[in-house]
Order: sequence, then C-alpha cells, then structure tokens
Amino acid sequence: MARLLLIHGAAHGAWCWRDTLPALAALGHQVRALDLPSHGQDRTPVNDVTLDLYGQAIVEALDGPTVLVGHSMGGYAITRAAELDPTQIAGLVYLCAYDPWPDLSLAQMRMKAPSQPLLPALRVSEDRLSFTVDPQMARDLFYHDCPPDTVEFALANLCPQAVAASSVPVALTAGSQDLPRSYILCTEDRTIPPAFQRQMAARFAPDRVAELPSSHSPFFSMPGALARAIDAFVKD
Repeated sequence: MARLLLIHGAAHGAWCWRDTLPALAALGHQVRALDLPSHGQDRTPVNDVTLDLYGQAIVEALDGPTVLVGHSMGGYAITRAAELDPTQIAGLVYLCAYDPWPDLSLAQMRMKAPSQPLLPALRVSEDRLSFTVDPQMARDLFYHDCPPDTVEFALANLCPQAVAASSVPVALTAGSQDLPRSYILCTEDRTIPPAFQRQMAARFAPDRVAELPSSHSPFFSMPGALARAIDAFVKD
C-alpha cells in the first residue's frame, strides 16, 4: 500500500481524478487529490499564482512519505515540490506530463515538441496573465475517448490557467532527480504529442516507463487501467 497525492494539469482541478481515486483505493492505496492554487475549490486569485506557489501547496499537503502523480503541467508542479522539500516524497510519477528539462520553462519546453496542437485552442486574457481553453476544441484535444457525460462534467469545471506558472524553469538537483521516477505515456494523446512524450520518457529507466492507449485524460477514459499502471510503479 502506498500513500498517493494526485496533481492535476493546466486548467483542471482535483475533480479530474474523480474516477481514478476509487480505482486506486480499491487496489489498497491511500490516495488523495489536490486543488492547486486558483484551481477547483481553491480561491487563490489566478494572477497571484506562480510555480513556487504550486510547489509549496503540494509540500504543505504532505503528511508522510507520499508518491506524487502529476498530469500534464502537473509534472512541473511535482518536480518543483520535490526541489523545495523532498523529505516526504517517496517518488514521482509523470502521467503524459512535462518532465522538466534543464533551464527550460514549461512554455519553452512545449515548443520543443514536433507539433503544437494545443496552441490554437488557447484564449489569452486581456491582461495576458492567464488563459482559458476553448471548450469546443477541448472536447477533441483532451477528452476524445471519454464518456459523453464525463466530457460535459469536465468542460463545466475547466478554469483559467495562470501564465506565470509556465514561465520559469525548475532548477534540477538531486532533490527531484534522485527520487524514484516513472513515466506513463498516452499513445492517443492529442494535446502533448506522443512522439514528444517518448522523448521525455527516454530520460527514465526503461522499466519505469508504461504506455496506455488513451487520450490526454486517462483518468476519465480508462481509470482502472491507469490505476493499475500507477500501482505497478509504487508497489515495488
């Protein structure tokens, strides 16, 4: 049994783990999901958000040795948390997520991908400090293989995303890099190109990489399979 904390990606919240939480609990794990600042039920103003604020919120939520699972943008958040204080972090699992490369912000790293399917869907605020995702385009980008009622649930809960959280790199040290690190690649992802996920996964030990035939949202499209993939990394 492992203690798990699930961290969502951009414009999402703890709500996106709705179907995966019980699947992981059924496998015997102690599992929670966190709303990062300004997401879900957290009332932090979006323009106050930074990557450090994300990392600190994760660290403050820990209550013992915990494996962090980060989805998409959440890869940067969990890495920053590990750099701030790795003492209660038992491992890092990147779910179709950005695993930070040295000296690159998430915004810079995203541009290293062979294509940019998300960019046409972004709607930047007038002050250029946050963005939202066009809901009609989000259907195909995020949820193309998810149940229709689940898609409607997700679209109703998407929120603005702070630009600042994607604008700074993570200074990588042994704090994050010496932890057990695993990558779950989604082969049908229409948001982060699978070819780019393979580039990121190449930095992981081969036995710490798994694949799911899923969209960018395996927590909705195949929560049982996702739970088993996570379980395989945390029970050894």
